[in-house]
Amino acid sequence: MEEINYDELMKLDNQLCFPLYAAARQVVSLYTPYLKELGLTYTQYIVFLVLWETDGIPVGELGRRLYLDNGTLTPLLKKLETAGYLTRSRDTEDERVVIVTLSEEGRALKERAKEIPLKVGTCIRLSEQEAMGLYAVLYKLLGGVNHG
Repeated sequence: MEEINYDELMKLDNQLCFPLYAAARQVVSLYTPYLKELGLTYTQYIVFLVLWETDGIPVGELGRRLYLDNGTLTPLLKKLETAGYLTRSRDTEDERVVIVTLSEEGRALKERAKEIPLKVGTCIRLSEQEAMGLYAVLYKLLGGVNHG
């Protein structure tokens, strides 16, 4: 049986988490100038992406889609509600469920944001095939992480 070399194991370059973290920060930073024009953070933007796709979604489902917990999502939604982009209301069938619905202003923001994916996409130096492969691997990783 081979002995584990902990010094080698503990090197930054041998950590899967580091290139994922650094690449994610780099990609998110590409969005910043475009989102700044709209007065949005990246996290607010991804909330809008889900709401533009599925308006009237329960907070719990929104959190699952974005891999965000309620502690992160609630203040973010409150801020967007105060800004007039959305409303939060209790489900009429189950009061424990909070439904998030876009306002007219929130729906109109989609038109102003529609070119962001194309603009950011031109900044990333991956072929379409490489991008699709990376996309598949990342979603496989998200679906296959053992939290135990």
